[in-house]
Amino acid sequence: MNGNQSIYDNSLINEDLAPVSPEKRTWGTWNYAALWISMSLCIPTYMLASSLIGGGMNWWQAILTIFLGNTIVLIPMILNGHAGAKYGIPFPVFARASFGTKGANIPAILRAIVACGWFGIQTWIGGDALYHILKAWNPSLAEVDTQSLFPQAVPMICFLVFWSLNMYIVYLGVESIRKLLVFKAIFLPVAALALLAWAITAAKGLGPILEQPSKLHGNDFWKYFFPALTGMVGFWATLSLNIPDFTRYAKSQKAQISGQAIGLPPSMTLFAFIGVVVTSATPIVYGSTIWDPVQLAGKFENKLMVSFAMLAVIISTLATNIAANIVSPANDFANLAPKKINFKTGGYITGIIGILIFPWKLVADPSGYIFTWLVGYSSLLGPVGGIMIADYYFIRKQELVLDELYRSSGRYSFSKGFNTNAIIALLTGILPNIPGFLVTIKVIAADTVPYWISNLYNYAWFVGFFISGFVYWLLMKRKNYVEF
Repeated sequence: MNGNQSIYDNSLINEDLAPVSPEKRTWGTWNYAALWISMSLCIPTYMLASSLIGGGMNWWQAILTIFLGNTIVLIPMILNGHAGAKYGIPFPVFARASFGTKGANIPAILRAIVACGWFGIQTWIGGDALYHILKAWNPSLAEVDTQSLFPQAVPMICFLVFWSLNMYIVYLGVESIRKLLVFKAIFLPVAALALLAWAITAAKGLGPILEQPSKLHGNDFWKYFFPALTGMVGFWATLSLNIPDFTRYAKSQKAQISGQAIGLPPSMTLFAFIGVVVTSATPIVYGSTIWDPVQLAGKFENKLMVSFAMLAVIISTLATNIAANIVSPANDFANLAPKKINFKTGGYITGIIGILIFPWKLVADPSGYIFTWLVGYSSLLGPVGGIMIADYYFIRKQELVLDELYRSSGRYSFSKGFNTNAIIALLTGILPNIPGFLVTIKVIAADTVPYWISNLYNYAWFVGFFISGFVYWLLMKRKNYVEF
């Protein structure tokens, strides 16, 4: 940043939001590849793949859907990452260029709320694993009830214990997670391969697994495929926005582009393949499809094996949760009030919202996980991505005035800190998906909405991305907006 620091508005800057200086940008290609490999190897990735099997796909249909989704989301990931690598700025600051210095809080909070949901899901998975350790040694404990509004007392206590552990790590600071991340990077791939070996052995070879037929045929397949593909894109829709939080440390544009391309689609597809194979084996072994790995491990007869598997889930989930679902929303909440909200405060806010979002209901069944959660929030984040990319590439031609991103009276203040064009474009991209969302969650009956309108929800991320991006570009051009 240039010039006298006193000219910057204190309400727009703190140590976490300030640009990273060039000498501190040390991440190379393999740092980004390793980042994506580490983030991809998590329980929700397994559940992502296995939920497609639970929905009726066969193994190659599920793998192809996941590969396509991750290849598509890689594009906005790299495009948004450009600004982080060029200017050293995090996502909330980058959003000021299109939404305004105050308006940037809108996409930041939308993205933060989604991260809170992911935090809740990961915390529920960890608490569920803790409950299954107890159940292994006390078989009289009941199966977890996720159909009711609240689970039973003991699973809920396990959830809150694991939640408290997460909050304690936040209290200690993010540095305390380093050893857990190392453990995860070494142990989880080993555990995943062990689970793959079990599936192949228990099903008497890979052949019977891969021969499992698709339950979806003709039009039924396409009705499932497109919203499933949207869900796959939605899985990393959060990171496709806040990727500048990571690319701000890049040595070069080539490092972030090649590192993400090497790390994201291959690692997601490989780990998803394990989830697909193991889930496809469960109807052969147990007579029904089990898409939740925690539930599957709970069926093992050896108590020590169950305890060991669940302990691995707990530790790896804890590491992923802090790294992926605390750091970014903490930055987003800090953007609301940089002088009052720091990492710890942002982490506590994330934790509280993570409970209020009822995560056990989000993962209760495959259709809820994909069509309600993944597709639903992609309808909010797709429009934000479309606006930011249209602004950076088509309006500003990749040129920002760095100093003025931190001034409340600069060119990015627009009208009292808000760019009304961005807000109009955002709402325009969200609105077409609302009827389909309301039909999906059964707030309104399907026959009360024309099919072509409700069907737009199956393409929610794409619809929002392109409509909002185009409307934003049109509005900015119509007003003959000149940046320089």
